[in-house]
Amino acid sequence: QVQLIETGGGLVQAGGSLRLSCAASGRTFSSYVMGWFRQAPGKKREFVAAISRNGAVTYYADSVKGRFTISRDNAKNTMYLQMNSLKPEDTAVYYCAAGLPRPLPTMTTGDRYDSWGQGTQVTVSS
Repeated sequence: QVQLIETGGGLVQAGGSLRLSCAASGRTFSSYVMGWFRQAPGKKREFVAAISRNGAVTYYADSVKGRFTISRDNAKNTMYLQMNSLKPEDTAVYYCAAGLPRPLPTMTTGDRYDSWGQGTQVTVSS
């Protein structure tokens, strides 16, 4: 398994931007498909985005498509989530996760991932 730490959360006004980072320990970061999930108070955890091992392929939830961009830098063992045009409904705790390689459209549920970070809070005010 790999250890993951998210940073970059905070409070932002609607329409603003934030960039989340997910730093991974270990030398096997590039072996994992990486994903972002989020969980709002009283709601189930939901998939946000996933990225292939080399970063060439990405997959997004419809709710964030066109606004969020997932990327990774394997040399830095870090994954990112650039969030633009934020909406109050984007408010949630955001988690990064690492999973064994599978086609990205199948990587939308939590059980596909083996390692999770502790989460970072994103709050979007109206």
